[in-house]
Amino acid sequence: MADLGKVLVVVGVALAAGGLLLILLGRTSLPLGRLPGDIVYRGKNSTLYFPLATSILLSVVLSILFYVISRFRR
Repeated sequence: MADLGKVLVVVGVALAAGGLLLILLGRTSLPLGRLPGDIVYRGKNSTLYFPLATSILLSVVLSILFYVISRFRR
């Protein structure tokens, strides 16, 4: 039961850190979410938003970051 508590604390801290990171990124002038290639469809009563280019860019950056981290751990 103590292990579950530790896991929940770690998950909570990770969520809080992610939230702070999103708040800080929102205050910068980075155009994430508004890149060319992001799809926005505005209908009469609904809006469909799919950040395709932002997702690809984020995937590439995270892949490179994890690759570099794994190379240093060896």
